[in-house]
Amino acid sequence: MTRVREAMERALYGPDGFYVRHRPGRHFRTSSQSVTFASAIARLVARVDAALGAPSTVDVVDVGAGEGTLLRNLVAALPDGLRERVRPHAVELDDPVIPDGIVGVLLAMEWLDNVPLDLSCDGVYLNDGAPLSTQDAAWIDRWWPAPAPGQIVEIGRTRDEAWAAAVAKLSAGLALAVDYGHLSGTRPAHTTLAAFRDGREVGVVFDGSADVTCHVSMDSAGEAGGTPYRIERQREALKGLGVDGGRPPLDLARSDPSGYVRALAACSEAGTLLDPDGLGGHWWLTHEVGIRLSE
Repeated sequence: MTRVREAMERALYGPDGFYVRHRPGRHFRTSSQSVTFASAIARLVARVDAALGAPSTVDVVDVGAGEGTLLRNLVAALPDGLRERVRPHAVELDDPVIPDGIVGVLLAMEWLDNVPLDLSCDGVYLNDGAPLSTQDAAWIDRWWPAPAPGQIVEIGRTRDEAWAAAVAKLSAGLALAVDYGHLSGTRPAHTTLAAFRDGREVGVVFDGSADVTCHVSMDSAGEAGGTPYRIERQREALKGLGVDGGRPPLDLARSDPSGYVRALAACSEAGTLLDPDGLGGHWWLTHEVGIRLSE
């Protein structure tokens, strides 16, 4: 039988794969589609630019960029002077190579959860029953030790390797991965393997008709990045970038009714991004290379 990693690879990226045949934006909503989110990332880019000393060119590379919505909205939100110096680059199936020597910001928004991985149970691979490789057994010993009998383990080694390779492309600046995931000590008791189609969760299928995902071991990816890293919830990270979800003052409704309606819409969008039981519960994994942003 085919192992999960192989089935997931084919279902997502094969000739009839989900990301080959479909426009993912119509199947699910992510933070990357939000103008409020893009504005917050634009403020982060400005902080990185200042920490770099305002170089003549600032790279902003989005891995798994989809239709490029985040990059377009981010560039539009940048202040004059910086916008002209930013060089955006979308990494997708039609242009899958992450450029070398990035000076600026490397983004991976809900990319790692779509990097295919193997699942195991009781020391063998799920589906084909083959014994674990030395590398995968070592990963489990380090990051998911002593699983209960019958517990399915999601082996994050392939995600770690993908993230390490991405971070290695950064010469100076910030690498940021945003995803749903878990940390040591809070690994899920049941598999998080899931599929989504038309905005809702469906049964897991590997026929290319649905997006197949699995939560990310964020701490193992962080260590694999090879540089000091920080992990925090999206809710806290966005608040630190000025997203608060506060309602606009009622006086605005009298002085500028249209502006009040727009501010209410932005408030609702911010609330969605900050919701601890939704997008606000996602993890932000950051690596600073040659700069210092965090205290």
